[in-house]
Amino acid sequence: MTRQKTYLVISALGEDHPGIVNQLSKAVLEHDCNIEDSRMAVLGGEFAAMLLVEGKWNTLAKIENALPELERQLGMIIVSKRTGQRTTEGNLLPYAIDVVSMDHPGIVNNLAGFFAERNINIEDMATSTYAAAHTGTPMFSVHMTIGIPADVHIAALREEFMDYCDGLNLDAVLEPLKS
Repeated sequence: MTRQKTYLVISALGEDHPGIVNQLSKAVLEHDCNIEDSRMAVLGGEFAAMLLVEGKWNTLAKIENALPELERQLGMIIVSKRTGQRTTEGNLLPYAIDVVSMDHPGIVNNLAGFFAERNINIEDMATSTYAAAHTGTPMFSVHMTIGIPADVHIAALREEFMDYCDGLNLDAVLEPLKS
């Protein structure tokens, strides 16, 4: 009989400074837990982290109790929530999407709307802005992973997505996720 894993999602946000990742990971380790997944980034002058921490229910409770002090020490806002293992509905095919265009408002909302209308889940997304080489034009890039239900006709979806992006002047690629 396998034990159902128990998880705690920890979200931390605060002014960026050296040592944040060290202190967050040390708190997890000191409470006999493990970071199974994480996303961390500096956004503007702020550091943002999301951690999926796995442990026994009692060790997760100890981390939860330690978070207010860690929040004070780091000068961050820390929020946590218990969760279980992810359950997936049906067979999902993992696909990667990359989009690049001149920066303008609404790109993320347009892409999210396209997939939401088709009941396709965005599982991971990262966006960034940068200046185009030579011209300095403000550019925007999106990388996302989606889960496409196995009963969706991929070629038709790809054609529809590419036409949609062309209509918005977005350069896009939709391809199977490479592991």
